[in-house]
Amino acid sequence: FVSMDYTFKLDDAFVEKYKDVTPPFGFNGLGEVIYRRTYSRMVNGVHEEWYQTVRRVVEGTYSIQMNHINANQLGWNDDQGQKSAQEMYDLIFHMKFLPPGRGLYCMGTDIVHTKNLAAALNNCAFVSTQDIDKDLVKPFEFLMDATMLGVGVGFDCKGAGKLTILGPDTTQPHEEYIIEDSREGWVHSVGALIQSYFGENGTPLPVIDFDYSHIRPKGQELKTYGGKSSGPEPLIGLHKNIRNCLDSRRGSNLNSTTITDLFNMIGRCVIGIGNIRAAEIAFGEEGDDAFLDLKDYTKNPHRAEYGWTSNNSVFARIGMDYSKIAQRIAMNGEPGLAWLENMRHYGRMCDPRNDKDIKVLGGNPCLEQSLESYELCCLVETFPAHHKTLEEFKRTLKFAYLYAKTVTLGRTHWPETNRVMLRNRRIGCSVSGIAQFLSKHNLEELREWLDAGYQTVQYWDNIYSEWLCVPRSIKTTSVKPSGTVSLLAGATSGMHYPLCRYYVRRVRFQKDSDLLPALREAGYPIEPCIGMENTTVVVSFPCYSGDNVEIQDDVSIFEQFSLAAFLQRYWADNQVSCTISFDPETESKKITKCLDFFQYQLKGCALLPRMNLSQYPQTPYEAISKEEYYAMMKDLKPINWRASTPSISEVPSCECKAKEDEIPVMPTKTFCDSEQTVLNMDGEYKAD
Repeated sequence: FVSMDYTFKLDDAFVEKYKDVTPPFGFNGLGEVIYRRTYSRMVNGVHEEWYQTVRRVVEGTYSIQMNHINANQLGWNDDQGQKSAQEMYDLIFHMKFLPPGRGLYCMGTDIVHTKNLAAALNNCAFVSTQDIDKDLVKPFEFLMDATMLGVGVGFDCKGAGKLTILGPDTTQPHEEYIIEDSREGWVHSVGALIQSYFGENGTPLPVIDFDYSHIRPKGQELKTYGGKSSGPEPLIGLHKNIRNCLDSRRGSNLNSTTITDLFNMIGRCVIGIGNIRAAEIAFGEEGDDAFLDLKDYTKNPHRAEYGWTSNNSVFARIGMDYSKIAQRIAMNGEPGLAWLENMRHYGRMCDPRNDKDIKVLGGNPCLEQSLESYELCCLVETFPAHHKTLEEFKRTLKFAYLYAKTVTLGRTHWPETNRVMLRNRRIGCSVSGIAQFLSKHNLEELREWLDAGYQTVQYWDNIYSEWLCVPRSIKTTSVKPSGTVSLLAGATSGMHYPLCRYYVRRVRFQKDSDLLPALREAGYPIEPCIGMENTTVVVSFPCYSGDNVEIQDDVSIFEQFSLAAFLQRYWADNQVSCTISFDPETESKKITKCLDFFQYQLKGCALLPRMNLSQYPQTPYEAISKEEYYAMMKDLKPINWRASTPSISEVPSCECKAKEDEIPVMPTKTFCDSEQTVLNMDGEYKAD
């Protein structure tokens, strides 16, 4: 961003009205621990409350707008800005829409406005290796840098066969490399190491000896994101793994296996830094058997240590034979499929071919965004089921759109990314809670809401793009899989159906978490985490999905494909993130036929065989009976947050006296740590 010369402030009296309003956290309080653990920042030693977090986010959003308008002398109107910001505040506070998790955590902070890490506001990215022969290290450095900022990154293997692994020249004196104690220092050290194995202009490079002494030791406090330093150990491990990988392949061509190995090793390192969840997706070719076998650890036992860090998908071709792919999917759910033809040629599938996204090369880890190489995108989530009327939903879409469009005004620290983002202004306005909406409305009503909502987003994109004097967004809508943000609002995730009706949700906490005393006092089961007994505990929460919402076992593979195609047709001009669950015994043979039918209607999909999770200890979700649910609820007491930290006031909750004819309000706040990225990365330094 241009330096923040202007700072927008909401009217104090307006915000004060929300101080004593109980936020509508979802799933009987499920969302509140998500908020308190993940998104409530520490300010002057005091945890934010929800009304304060919303203020920070809204003021950060409108400060960016105001600065852009004033910097370009376009004429900012204080009264209109205040009125608009207050409406956005109310909609976020009542969770009609929510920014992405990274927006809740980073917007309005020095991470964005002083350290200029605008990338941290974006959800997803993609990088291609097709020009790896022109710039070898850039894709690897980009992915590592982005994932360390919490951005999920996709990559392809199109650079396969373009370079030869030479290995460093052991006859030359070694080069000493002092690693700076910064995110950039870590990233550039990896780039330098990879470059040393390929030489420069055909000339071998010397062996690199790394000096890790400048990296702060393990346990030191980090300023910007909080948490503690991990020390140099994850980076040391990554350097060792890269050397072992490339040393064993000297003299051979760079292939899809090695490309994926390097990206996956980087992802494993970033995850090892601390609470950063480095999401990756690898794209390969459907005829590349080596790529298709990457997660067959009987053939590639060395990859078991890091192969899990990416979802693996193939670029599918319209009209191809899907039987071979379907056989693999039936075994373990991979690979996923991405139809580049549809991504490039179409927006919504009900609209005529437009070819406006012809430069797209891939997508993000959950595949709800079409992306060019080095492109980032911001997603924002709306909840149709939280609205009584279509008109109310359309009003919400104005401000959801405006939040995402505002993020496109930012500048990242990558020139390649800025070039594509300034041109495309791509955003993703998503809808979640579709299963809940369909429990109250019929399919035709959903079609009407989606189609009218899409036209509303296009209307506001025209209005605001002219006001901001920037290009219209190349694409604007998607369906993200969601995770913690939808749970915050009490919505089912994206288009997906809940796993079961009554279940235990297990959540992992660090042993020193300040939330544990209150949870322990309230009676929630807490036990050591198997395999991480010295650092981590598992807390179990009873949960209930609702009687009227269909669950996964009630929905066939064909119904799920049909719903994904419906959303791709009437809502998403980007893509629909869909993971189709199927019964491996009765539906595996239907996969090929489903792919044949729906290849003309979708841009991407993944499939996953249903399995009995209860056979594994401490699984995140475990189905339980109604009787078990009530028995667990009977033993719980209201949470007193003062037992955790004096800075957080006690949260009112009802007495837990369950009746057999009603579902009790859950007197707690639980935290879901699946499908999320916890940004715990110092603006300059690595994190715990």
